[in-house]
Amino acid sequence: MQVHKSVIKRERQSKKRNIRNTAAKSRMKTLIKNVHTATAAKEGVEISLAEAISAIDKAANKGIIHKNAANRKKSRLCLSVNVEK
Repeated sequence: MQVHKSVIKRERQSKKRNIRNTAAKSRMKTLIKNVHTATAAKEGVEISLAEAISAIDKAANKGIIHKNAANRKKSRLCLSVNVEK
């Protein structure tokens, strides 16, 4: 068990951030899957793509994922949507 107050606070903050970041990543992954299912069904693709890109951008701006990783994910999503058209 930690003795210092600062260590206890850091641990508490780390747990909160971990939960928040995990939720954001999970939402992003779910929206990406929704785009793939929408492209397969050829229904509501633009709406689901816009939601996914928004979630990816938000995650990148908050530092949850790297900006290059966000750009790569967006590029591959748009490519898969354009190939299906």
